[in-house]
Parts: sequence; structure tokens; C-alpha cells
Amino acid sequence: MIKVALDAMGGDNSPQEIVKGAVEALSKSAELSVILTGPKERIENELKQYTFDKSRLRIEDAPEVITLDESPVAAIQKKKDSSIVRGLMLLKTGEADAFLSAGSSGAVLAGGQLKIGRIKGVDRTPLATLIPTETTPSLLLDCGANVDAKPQWLLQFARMGQIYMSEVCGISNPSVKLVNIGLEEEKGNNLIKETKPLIEALPELNYQGYIESREIPHHGADVVVADAFTGNVILKLYEGVGSTLISAVRKGLMTDLRTKIGALLIKPALKKTLRRFGTEDNGGAPLLGLKGLVMKCHGNATHVEISNALLQCESFVKLGINDKISEALLKDKKIFEVNEN
Repeated sequence: MIKVALDAMGGDNSPQEIVKGAVEALSKSAELSVILTGPKERIENELKQYTFDKSRLRIEDAPEVITLDESPVAAIQKKKDSSIVRGLMLLKTGEADAFLSAGSSGAVLAGGQLKIGRIKGVDRTPLATLIPTETTPSLLLDCGANVDAKPQWLLQFARMGQIYMSEVCGISNPSVKLVNIGLEEEKGNNLIKETKPLIEALPELNYQGYIESREIPHHGADVVVADAFTGNVILKLYEGVGSTLISAVRKGLMTDLRTKIGALLIKPALKKTLRRFGTEDNGGAPLLGLKGLVMKCHGNATHVEISNALLQCESFVKLGINDKISEALLKDKKIFEVNEN
């Protein structure tokens, strides 16, 4: 049984969508167990409307909530009875195999570093998310954890991303590209120019050069590497354009009788296509390189995304991704040396 601690108070739609997502995930997997962290009475009230296996769901009472306007580090240190800290501690003590939250990104990231800790040799832990493309999803990292980065960190991100895509998504020898403003050798800032020779020198990486952001939706690479500032801008623009286009297509098909008839004819194919460019099916974004699995969902996550993320946590733990990353780090000692600076 895989046990996942789930922050019931994280996100814009908590606790309603979080609780609903937990119940849905339990119905889809008989090997999953969920520990909801948050105010016990409030969670119990939400659960009253559902039928579920009570032996696989319990509540860890956590009366405090970390809000978005709080300092992440200060909140983690002071609010020990918050839903985020309680969830992280369940992971740390081994009572849970993973922790999932749609709450404050800063608090989840800071808590992962402070409470769980990094695998030895990992300088920084990137937030990695699967993004839809016209074929199969690509992995974008870092998309939110390290706004200021160093070449060595990007090198480590590339290696961890490659392991993730190989082991979790089953892609043989996944391609890796570095985000840049052009494909020419002279293009890019100092970070990109200093990172390129480091990545090229690692034989384990299937590095295929630079990638411009416009090629990402066309699946220009399996693993797309960037600092968190660049990665987060790409991710947010990606999501914004995607939702705008989906909305525009739907509105356009409802303008008059002719388009409505056409919409009925193409509805099955259109629904399947539009769904592929949504974010719900891709689940959460793991914080790679920690000693335990910490996963972050979008702040506006619905029950669908929460359910998929819980199943993703189950798969991640079963596959032993953290162990495989640790093994790779031992083999790549030259790039995974502890950086005291």
C-alpha cells in the first residue's frame, strides 16, 4: 500500500476539490492510501457526501493554514501545525511515502528543502512538470524552484530530468535541449553559454542543442531545461495561451446554427484534441532531488488534477525514482559533487 499525505487546505478550491480528488483516486487504485492533512472537522464534513474505503483514508488534524501572503520560510518554521508542515513531517518520519499539495508554492518548496532535505550531491532541487505537446508530453524543468541558477545546477537538472522521463514515462534515451533565444552558438546569456559545454561533456545525456520556446509545443525535446525564471514564464504563458485558444474554439463553434451542427459532428475528435492540451491529466510537478517525494499541483487544481497527481505519486514511489536518481548521482560524481558555495 502506497501512502500519500495530501494537503487538504492547499489551493483555491480547497478543501472541496482536494477531498473529492482523494476519493476519486481511491476508487481508481486499490493500492493507494491517503492521509488528508488539515482541520479535522472541516474535512470530515466534506467526506460525509462520499462513499469510500475508510480503511484507506484517514485525517491528520492540522488546524493551521499557510496562506499565499506569508513568508514561506517563516511560515514553515512557525506554523508547525499547518497542513503543509504536518504533511511533510509524515513523509519525513516514514508514515507517508509522498506528500502532495496545491498550496503555497514557496512554502512547499521551502518545506521540502528544510524538512525533507536533498539527496547528497544535489545542489538544488528543480520543480519538474509535464507539459502537453502535439505528440507526447515534454518535461520542463526548472519551472518554479530556483529563479537564479548556476551552470552546474542546470547540468544536474538535465540529468535528473532524463532519468525521470526514462523511468516514469518509459522513453528510451530521452532527448535533452537547453532553452535559449536562438539556435546560433553566439546566442544566449552567460548562464546558457557556460552551461552548454558542461552538458555537452556528459556522455550519459542525449543532448541535442538549444531549443527556442516556439518549438516546445511541437515536442522539440523530451526534456526541456531552463532556470526557474525562464521556465515559469514559459509554463504560465503556455497555460494562458492554451486556455485562451480552447475557449476561443468553443465560443466560435457556438456562434450560429451552422457552426453548432458542425460542432456536434466533430465533438468527439475535438474533445479528445482539446483535452490533450489541458493540464489536468498531467497531474502534479515533483520536486526532484529530495530524499522523499514532494509534489506540487496548480493552485487552481480541480479534483481531476488532484486524483491524477495522487496516482502519479503512487507510480513514482513504486518505480523507486528517488533511488534511481541517487544511483545515477553516484555514477556521475563529477557533476554531483556537494557545492558548499
